[in-house]
Amino acid sequence: MFDHLSEADDAAVVDVMAAATRDEAAAAACRLAAIAELVARHAIGPTDCGRWSCDNWDAIAAQVGAALNISHSLASHQMYQALALRTRLPAVGALLAAGRLSLRLVTTIIWHTELINDPAVLRVVDAALANDALGYGPLTQPKTAKAIDAIIARCDPAAVRRARNGARSRDVVITPADDGSGTAQLWGTLLGTDAAVLDRRLSEMAHQVCADDPRTVAQRRADALGVLAADGVRLACQCPDPDCTARVPDARASAVVIHVIAEPATAAAPPDPRLNGEQPHRVDPDNPLRPTPDPEPAGVCLPAAQIVGGPTVPAAHLSALIAAGATIAPIDYCPEPTPGYRPSAALARFIRARDLTCRFPGCDRPADTCDIDHAIAYPFGPTHRANLRCLCRKHHLLKTFWGGLRGWRDRQLPDATIIWTSPTGHTYTTHPGSRLFVPALCRPSDPIPATTTPPVDGPRGLMMPTRRRTRAQDRRARINTERAQNLAQLASPKPSPKPP
Repeated sequence: MFDHLSEADDAAVVDVMAAATRDEAAAAACRLAAIAELVARHAIGPTDCGRWSCDNWDAIAAQVGAALNISHSLASHQMYQALALRTRLPAVGALLAAGRLSLRLVTTIIWHTELINDPAVLRVVDAALANDALGYGPLTQPKTAKAIDAIIARCDPAAVRRARNGARSRDVVITPADDGSGTAQLWGTLLGTDAAVLDRRLSEMAHQVCADDPRTVAQRRADALGVLAADGVRLACQCPDPDCTARVPDARASAVVIHVIAEPATAAAPPDPRLNGEQPHRVDPDNPLRPTPDPEPAGVCLPAAQIVGGPTVPAAHLSALIAAGATIAPIDYCPEPTPGYRPSAALARFIRARDLTCRFPGCDRPADTCDIDHAIAYPFGPTHRANLRCLCRKHHLLKTFWGGLRGWRDRQLPDATIIWTSPTGHTYTTHPGSRLFVPALCRPSDPIPATTTPPVDGPRGLMMPTRRRTRAQDRRARINTERAQNLAQLASPKPSPKPP
């Protein structure tokens, strides 16, 4: 497709890069313009849904998320960006459409101008930013932010976003690794006192084991954090001595339930000593290594387990958890239907293990936080594995209250494939998450017993939660609060300079 680049000189290759960057910005502007148009057309929804937990904005975000195959929150974020360029910053938006500004810079401008609530001031700032932004060039992100804030400060000092006390932005973020290692990255901001207590506690627990424990101190500190999360107080030693006084029950294992849907040989695999330590394997000098013939190629290696809605778990880690005493709960591949509305425990375990995440297009909420929904509403549809699927609460409400002939519709196939139809008639197909890991869970089921065709607006088994204020009122209150804080900070007396 791009073979012609190999015949071009360096200058031509650079020209292609620059042109592609401009085209990328223009394509982003086109996407945001389409999103803004959809929002504008459907901005006024039913008069009684303004305080619904799943309101008109959510209904539009569902269409955007499905079309772009992104999460609900990311779709909502892009909707705010799209409306900002359409109604607040048209001059900046025009430069993005022309490919003269990057989406990254435009996103920064949108965020920094969010607190401006006077349309006249906003027009002045939009024009000034459109004029100056072309000259920002290769400024770093902090310098770009300062340049944007300088323009805002001249027109509306209360709208400059100021850094608050770091304690107000404290948070802990956990991101699963996608390399199949079964690990996750953790970072965050804590109160200084809490961080000191945690640091000291992790170090204490890391030294509760004997000298023969195969893990490094860093690995033991990381494992100790898992023990604390599982309400444990001691780190279990992993040395080979069965009589070691530091070998205590591992609290992490008691907090894990392993649903067995794998071959027994996988669960019985011995723990891998290479998970811990930093020393290489020892070689007996009296028995030197000898070359061996190449083995036969191995078959495809599938991960031993999958955290519901999360990363894979390597076989060695899985077997270590089992050896430490994790609870084993077998999954019935063909659970019996339940005569009533609520699925049995065995049927619910099967549905969550099969789906792994919410089954709405673009959503990846873990199945263990989702509702189990009837594809054909009960009692018209049975509580049967072919009629059940996982939906997060947001998309369960969407399907229940924003469905019907003019809303979202879906059809679930015997292998749990779901074909969704949006209000615009577009179709999106989702498959169970286990299809890649344990295909046996997705075997087509027996046909669902015949039932009476449900009415289009049938009975609802779910009530719509409501907000205290509408989404627009919440947003306006947040902006007014931040502006008031800025005004108070501007009015506070400045500290006197220190004498020389």
